[in-house]
Amino acid sequence: MQRVAEEVDRLADRLVSLRHDVHRNPELSWHEMRTTALITEVLGEAGLQVRALPGSGALVDLGATEPAVRVALRADIDALPLDEITGLPFASRVQGACHACGHDVHTVGVLGAGLALKALEEELVSRGIGVRLIFQPAEETIPGGAHAVMEHGGLEGVDRLLALHCDPSIDVGLIGLRVGPITAASDSVHVTLTGRGGHTSRPHLTQDVTYALGKVVTEVPAVLSRRLDPRSGTALVWGVVRSGSAPNIIPTHAECIGTLRMLDSETWDTTGPLIEEVVQAVVTPYGVTAKVRYIKGVPPVDNDNAAVVAMSKSAMTMLGASSVVPTKQSMGGEDLGWYLTEVPGAMGRLGTRTPGGATHELHQGDLVVDDSAVLVAAKVLAGAVFTSAGPQGLV
Repeated sequence: MQRVAEEVDRLADRLVSLRHDVHRNPELSWHEMRTTALITEVLGEAGLQVRALPGSGALVDLGATEPAVRVALRADIDALPLDEITGLPFASRVQGACHACGHDVHTVGVLGAGLALKALEEELVSRGIGVRLIFQPAEETIPGGAHAVMEHGGLEGVDRLLALHCDPSIDVGLIGLRVGPITAASDSVHVTLTGRGGHTSRPHLTQDVTYALGKVVTEVPAVLSRRLDPRSGTALVWGVVRSGSAPNIIPTHAECIGTLRMLDSETWDTTGPLIEEVVQAVVTPYGVTAKVRYIKGVPPVDNDNAAVVAMSKSAMTMLGASSVVPTKQSMGGEDLGWYLTEVPGAMGRLGTRTPGGATHELHQGDLVVDDSAVLVAAKVLAGAVFTSAGPQGLV
């Protein structure tokens, strides 16, 4: 473990420089060509064989070829469609794109872990440990690039999957961990209503889609609160509500679009048909026709206890006994959850706030991440590979 820290420290200047490079050149989902090429170049120079995914993204194996344990480290590599307003010397030079979710840090954190582990490959082989680096495209889309990774063998032979996600509410040098759901399922709900329109002076001669839409917006979330276990943490929130173009016209079409989020996997599996049932029941008295488009986005990220323990041991060894802090559940979605439906694993929160500095928000153009978070990520992830494997296999 000490050698892991030494290798990352030796690479420190280069990793920070790489992070600045990726940050300066953000690429949106499914278009991460330059980022993939950079990953391929850096790891190729270290003697690693990179398997490119179709379009963008990459997989890299190292360590034992027939391992007793194979641990995957995952980074998401895409940026967000936002303009950066930080004023940093390495700020995005791509209009309408920036790394406002910290994926540049995730990318170089896994890259640094891979380089450190390559330097320790003999030890990996002697202990029967295999490592897979997953550089995933398109996390910021629904349903996300995780499916592409899995379809192309990204999880084949993997026993545990680990990842870190930037958290600007935690100081750099700290890792937030919890067992169980750490993020929520996030699905898209699109309800379209159609009916006979008319003049607002004669609503009885119409099928009033505007009035019916108001009922959908208010009553569907209310009904769900009584049909679903409250411990599931379910929340349906509308982001788009549209109907009509004039105050004296009842329109023929109306729609609302929102997100359904929950923290319980079993509830998530059964909610789609329930949404359809409730919407139809709500609009039936008004004679309108309802079409429900329900798209499953991502399941909850449900952290496995043993994987959390492995990450905790690594963090405390690399950063100090007080480096692990509890973290709250987030209602945000993360397609890492798809992987964890197939293999056990965990996602930790990577502190990115400079101690005493400002607290930023993710998905905002003014996000600033302390550069040293990249080194912390590389150390903790590489160390967790070793804490995941014991003489009898996975621990």
